[in-house]
Amino acid sequence: MAGPTATDAAGRKSYRIDAVARALRVLEALGDNPGIGTTALAEKLGVTKSIAFRLLQTLEEDGYVQRDEERAIYSLGYRIALLGERVGRKGALLQVARPVMDTLRDETGENVNLVAREGTASVAIATREGLHSIRLFAQTGRRGPLHAGGASMVLLAYAEPSIRDRVLEGPLERFSPHTITDPERLREALLLIRSNRYNVAINDLDDGAFSVAAPIQNTAGEIIAGISVAGASARLDEVRRASYIEKVVEAADEISKRLTLS
Repeated sequence: MAGPTATDAAGRKSYRIDAVARALRVLEALGDNPGIGTTALAEKLGVTKSIAFRLLQTLEEDGYVQRDEERAIYSLGYRIALLGERVGRKGALLQVARPVMDTLRDETGENVNLVAREGTASVAIATREGLHSIRLFAQTGRRGPLHAGGASMVLLAYAEPSIRDRVLEGPLERFSPHTITDPERLREALLLIRSNRYNVAINDLDDGAFSVAAPIQNTAGEIIAGISVAGASARLDEVRRASYIEKVVEAADEISKRLTLS
């Protein structure tokens, strides 16, 4: 297995893990050749039968490969289908959200974030950098809590009761003096978000930053993401606040509408 000090052909450090690469090649081979046996798979991969068998066993245990017991052949498992379904859902969301995010960024000059929930965490799945010279910019892939932040709290407000209970009953980390860490206050805030169908968060996650967010729903009426504009809280006067709320709600509604047509 290549270690972290190995180098590639261009002389750069390589962090490649050969065992992971082999597992991915197994999945690709099974996708191209469903119903293949261990010996044939080993030949295609250029590895020993023993290594091929161990790779298959590992992937089978986690549901990424399934084995036909009678014929001793392998195919892709149910976990691959689940991953594909998730990619499909988020792929459609990203496709329809891109132009709306661009317009929202151009109209406000602020950062625009598209945020989804994974378990009890929020994840920025797409971002647009603001136009101001001084700005706060969240990177795509950034994970955060659900009890602080504009879009994160929107997602918590509309999450199933079991998720809300887990967050409310767990430790509520304080990120700034303005973070809500009292469960009852947080519960009231979530009820207000559901009533308003938007959220304005100021200094609660990143001190000195604001976020105005609204929920995005799919064809079944489920809240699957939140969209927000975010920037330095010093810029959020009453006029901008009212304007941003209107524009964010319109953007969320437009994305929801496009999802029903896609």
